[in-house]
Amino acid sequence: MICIPIAAARTAEAIEKMGRARVFADIIELRIDRIPNVDLRRLIAARRTPVIVTNRSSHEGGGFAGTEGERVALLAEAVRLGADYVDIEAATDPGLKATLISTIACAGGTTRLIVSWHDFSGTPPAEFLNAKLEECMADKPAIAKIVTRAGTTADCLRLLELIPEALRRGQEIAAFCMGEKGKISRIMAPLLGSSISYASLDPGEASAPGQLTIHELLEIKRIMEKGARDE
Repeated sequence: MICIPIAAARTAEAIEKMGRARVFADIIELRIDRIPNVDLRRLIAARRTPVIVTNRSSHEGGGFAGTEGERVALLAEAVRLGADYVDIEAATDPGLKATLISTIACAGGTTRLIVSWHDFSGTPPAEFLNAKLEECMADKPAIAKIVTRAGTTADCLRLLELIPEALRRGQEIAAFCMGEKGKISRIMAPLLGSSISYASLDPGEASAPGQLTIHELLEIKRIMEKGARDE
């Protein structure tokens, strides 16, 4: 799935961006931690494409300024409003995660859970990464998301090894590296089976370092598909 993250100064602006993004995206990520005074009901009602609602904590690169309870409460509200996915960090307090998971069950289970872990400082050793995969899988998510910052190409290769391992165990996964050195992993990840490729709607609007624009991603995809046809 190609996912375009949406952040904006106002709810109305976010809705306008959603309208432009739906032309290119399979799914849209609503970064409500980067939409001040967000009108969540209005935002979800305006969707014409499936949405992931993310309220990222400051510990993992997000912009939410309230308490952890308030942060997760907004995700629970997104579930009750019919969001297609909600994304919560693996490091979230277990009680708060349990409340969110219970809310999903009570709402009929139509919202799917993404459990994520991010490292903006680097890419840890393989043993540590595998432990983080285990941690994400413990909450039985629809998708486990593991993202690190690459300092070298070898970091990308080490992180990408999680994809076949997760799929072997029946777990959908989104995994890639951030940063300039991580760009190659964003191209390789979907070829290995990563569930979600993130791309910004416009230049300068990346939600993470090294994120390609949607036009760059689609052009790379076009070139690769042409190369495969020409073989």
